Amino acid sequence: MMKEQYKVMDGAESFFIKGNEVGILISHGFMGTPQSMEYIGHRLAEQGYTVYATRLKGHGTHHYDLEKCTYKDWVASIEEGYKKLKAQCSKVFMLGQSMGGTLTANLALTHKDIDGIMLINPAINSIPEMEHLDQTVNDRFVEEGRPDIHNEEAVEITYTHAPMKSIRELLSFIKVVSFKLSGIEAPLLCLTSPEDHVVPASNSTYLLNHVSSQDKKQVMLPNSYHVASMDFDQDTIVKQCTSFIESNLQKFNNVIPLRAAK
Repeated sequence: MMKEQYKVMDGAESFFIKGNEVGILISHGFMGTPQSMEYIGHRLAEQGYTVYATRLKGHGTHHYDLEKCTYKDWVASIEEGYKKLKAQCSKVFMLGQSMGGTLTANLALTHKDIDGIMLINPAINSIPEMEHLDQTVNDRFVEEGRPDIHNEEAVEITYTHAPMKSIRELLSFIKVVSFKLSGIEAPLLCLTSPEDHVVPASNSTYLLNHVSSQDKKQVMLPNSYHVASMDFDQDTIVKQCTSFIESNLQKFNNVIPLRAAK
């Protein structure tokens, strides 16, 4: 795995909250950090679950670090997080946003023992904005605009510039995962913003149409844009994820996990 040269920005660190035997691995998206998933992660931890939001390699430091990464570095970051949770929890679910959704789908392909996956606006088969850049831009870096969040008060920790090499890595990773979707059998919850200006909602439709999961559900997020974990529907995300996890625990164990002591 590549070695980062820059220190982690304040607030961009991974976070781990110890709870019960049910673990939730959380992944942020491309250019983001665990900070974008902080509200969701802490609310899920309040339900009693053990939560680990891992920082993907090359993220939350400097875009020069990101430029050195391949998508295999991001996959390795998730693998490391999954092993950490499996060592402590009897059940493990994963929640990922955007590229984190791609990584979540990939984990379900490589780890059939995962108990369920939850994806927020997953990048699965098409990111027109990035594909256009890949075809027209020869620059080493492209300037990033404001994150796609409906709530104008939300502030996401992210980079101001995106390496073209990294964009190409993401597009390559999406192709690798999209070709294998039929291998996904885990229970699946897909949370989709109809108005997403980065990853079209058609990505969610494609995912749902191509996985082999018998238990799959889509919930729409009508008041959020792409970074829905920081947007107006974040409480809906928490509620839907909690319901999804507990219904699956009931189905397989005939028990609902005990809440952590307050």
